[in-house]
Amino acid sequence: MSGAPRTTAFLSVLLGGAGALHLARPAPFDSIVPPALPGSARGYTCASGVAELGVAGLLAMPRTRHLGGLAAAALFVAVYPANLQMAYDRRHAAPRRRAIALGRLPLQGVLIAQALHVARHRPSPPLHA
Repeated sequence: MSGAPRTTAFLSVLLGGAGALHLARPAPFDSIVPPALPGSARGYTCASGVAELGVAGLLAMPRTRHLGGLAAAALFVAVYPANLQMAYDRRHAAPRRRAIALGRLPLQGVLIAQALHVARHRPSPPLHA
């Protein structure tokens, strides 16, 4: 597997795993929800977990893969404020924790680009005998 299929599989597994973690162990995700957002942090954590699982499902199905790529890009943009919050909160943390938080910022751009690549990739239609 290479190119878009490999990227699709990676994003689907990443989002499926992240979605499951958001729902199974929400506390670490609650802590990075920007406090300026209205409502409860847990609500945002659960909503993003459900969205990640849904997008993983869209990516996994060839018929909905284009939509899944667009949805993944939108989701990665939507959760970027949480990554900014984490970087801000960890600005005085130990170097390793600070580096991880800062490293997530450019990584989000890579994930957005990968999602858009999946959305643009149109597999060839199957040949009929």
